[in-house]
Amino acid sequence: MAEILEVTTLRPAPGLAPEDFVAANADINAYLKRQPGFQWRRIVVRDDGTVLDIVAYDSIEHARAGAAGITGEMADSPVHDAIDHGTVDWQLTTVLQHVE
Repeated sequence: MAEILEVTTLRPAPGLAPEDFVAANADINAYLKRQPGFQWRRIVVRDDGTVLDIVAYDSIEHARAGAAGITGEMADSPVHDAIDHGTVDWQLTTVLQHVE
């Protein structure tokens, strides 16, 4: 079975910390849990304050649908105000190896 990662790097909006971005995601987390093919999510921060938001899905179709809902169904989420949108890099990637 394929594993698709939605990988987004971003900086929090001016004046906000990575923890503020995480706090603004409560409704997004609930949304993701309802999505077909959703497997897990991790939000991590680099030493420079850049946030990596990684969401795993079981197929590219589910990943595309889930991601589309973030800007569609969830367009009113407070998370959008917690992001410096000029810093966003968003990609869907296929996992080539998984070691447990």
